[in-house]
Amino acid sequence: MSYHWNWGILLSPVSTGEPTTYLGWLLSGFWVTITVSLSAWVIALLVGSLFGVLRTLPNRWLAGAGTLYVAVFRNIPLIVQFFIWYLVIPELLPVSAGNWFKQLPPNVQFFSASIVCLGLFTAARVCEQVRSGINALPRGQRAAAQAMGFTQWQTYRYVLLPVAYRIIVPPLTSEFLNIFKNSAVASTIGLLDLSAEARQLVDYTSQTYESFIAVTLAYVLINLIVMQLMRWVEQKSRLPGYIGGK
Repeated sequence: MSYHWNWGILLSPVSTGEPTTYLGWLLSGFWVTITVSLSAWVIALLVGSLFGVLRTLPNRWLAGAGTLYVAVFRNIPLIVQFFIWYLVIPELLPVSAGNWFKQLPPNVQFFSASIVCLGLFTAARVCEQVRSGINALPRGQRAAAQAMGFTQWQTYRYVLLPVAYRIIVPPLTSEFLNIFKNSAVASTIGLLDLSAEARQLVDYTSQTYESFIAVTLAYVLINLIVMQLMRWVEQKSRLPGYIGGK
C-alpha cells in the first residue's frame, strides 16, 4: 500500500493559523459530542418518562398523545429531524422568537438545535422503555397503592416508577450509547462535533486513516465509560425477584 502514515500530523499546528493543533481540533469535537449528548440525554429522560407514563394511563386521550408522539418521532429519519429543527421550526415560531434564534451565533444555533432534536428523538425510544417497564410490573402493585389511598400521581411517584426504572436500566444503557453515536448526524447541519472535526482534519491534511482511527478510538472510549457507568448503576439498583436481581 502506497499510503504514507504520519501520526505526528496530529500534533502539528493547524494550517488555518489558529493557536491549536489538529489533535486540539479532535479534542474540541470530542467535548462538543460529550456536551451535546449528555444535554440531549437529560431531555430524553424527562420527556420520555412523561410520555411513557401517559401511555400507561387509563385516559385514552392522554395515552393517545403518547402514542402519537412516539409514532411521529420514531418514523421520521433522524437526519430529516435535524434539518426540520434547524431550518423549519425557526420559521414557524413567532417572528420575534424566530428572529432571536437566527441572530444567535451560528455555533449556538447548531448546538441548541442539535440538543433539542437529539433529545426529543431519543425521548420517543425512552418512552417505550418506560412504558414497557411499567406494564411489566404486577397489576397488584397499582391496586395495592390505590387501596392505601394513594392518588394516581402518588402511585406512579412512590410505587410504580421507582421499580420500573430499576428493571429498564439495561435497555436504557443501549439508548444512552445510541445517543452518543446518533450525535454524529448533527454534523450535517454544521455542528463541529467529533465526526465533523475528523472530516475537517482530512480536508486539511489528507491523512484519512489517522483521522478516523483517532475518532474511532474516541467513540470506543466513550462507549466503554458509559457501559461501566451504567453497569455500576444497574448493580446498585437491582431488586431481588426482578430482572437482573439476586
